[in-house]
Parts: sequence; structure tokens; C-alpha cells
Amino acid sequence: MTSRPDAATGIVVPVRSFTLAKARLAPALDRPARAALARTMAERVVSAAGDHPVAVVSSAPEVCEWATARGLDVLADPGSLDDAAHAGRAWAAARGLVRYAVAHADLPRATSFDLVLSDGDAPVAVIVPDHRDDGTPVLSLPTDAAFAFAYGPGSAARHADVARRLGLDIRIVRDPSLAFDVDVPDDLAVLAALERAAAR
Repeated sequence: MTSRPDAATGIVVPVRSFTLAKARLAPALDRPARAALARTMAERVVSAAGDHPVAVVSSAPEVCEWATARGLDVLADPGSLDDAAHAGRAWAAARGLVRYAVAHADLPRATSFDLVLSDGDAPVAVIVPDHRDDGTPVLSLPTDAAFAFAYGPGSAARHADVARRLGLDIRIVRDPSLAFDVDVPDDLAVLAALERAAAR
């Protein structure tokens, strides 16, 4: 297959909820603050998509309202992150996109997804391990690959295994702006330090 890096590509952003988001941050933030943070991070991710079409996977009313107001496609949440990614693949295929990236909504430093979408329709799985070298905050795939998603702890390694079994080449991208996600209170402290450093 001839790669077409300039062909149509898109971003899939699963968002379970704003109001119930980030329960593990409860020791550091109350519920309204967690909801505000979740919305701000999702805004950052969607803005980083630039001109790429975006589908938000959610059934939470406040998320659907937010996504619709931004003119984004909205897909019903099938119930799990793996299933949300499968729904995103179906959306990409229906739109005629040759590649899509599943991006988590909690990437406060995201600025662009162009680096992970540059393989076009080539048989390449692009994996961005998180800053703990464990999870997969961003995963980019050719739409025609029947990929079996395997999110959860250790997913970066599992996704690499799935790609190998499918005969896909693997490109690991260690981009701090896409690797840093916010899951636990310690991440908030690191984020604050990064933001202070960037402001100097």
C-alpha cells in the first residue's frame, strides 16, 4: 500500500463525563474543580486537533452539549474505553478517513496531533506511551486495521503486541506534550511546575 500522509485523518476523543470526572483527584480537588479541570483539558485536546475532524464519544449530557456547541461529531458512549475506540474507528471509516487517532481527553499540554497522523494510510501503529511509560494516551492507526483495543494499566505494551500480531509496523512517539495525562494528585503538582517553568 502506498502511504498518503496528506490524506484525510481524524481524532477520536472519548469523554465519559465532566461532572463525574477524575475521582482519583478528590484528595486535591473538590467536584466542581475536577469538573472544570476536565472541561479545560478536553478543550485543550480538541483545540490541538486543529483542522482535523473530531468525534467526541460520550453519553453525558454536559459533554454532548459542549461538543455539539463546538460543531464536533458526537458518538454515543458504548460503555468502555475499548468500545469507544471501536466506535471511533467506525466513525473514521464512515467519514472516509484513512487514519484516526484515539486521544484521551486529559492531556493538558497537547498542542498538535500532526506528528501521530503523519503516516497516512500506511500500515503503521503510532503509540504514545504516557509519562509513566504505561498507558496509551494517544494511539494512531490506519482505519482499515481491525485493531483490538486493550486499554487499562500496561496498555502501551499490549497495544504494541496487538499491532505486531496484525503485521503493523510500530512507531513509538515519546512526545511530552501528548504523553502527560492527569490521573492522580501528584500529576497536578507536576503540571503546576511545568506551567511555572513555561511562564519564565
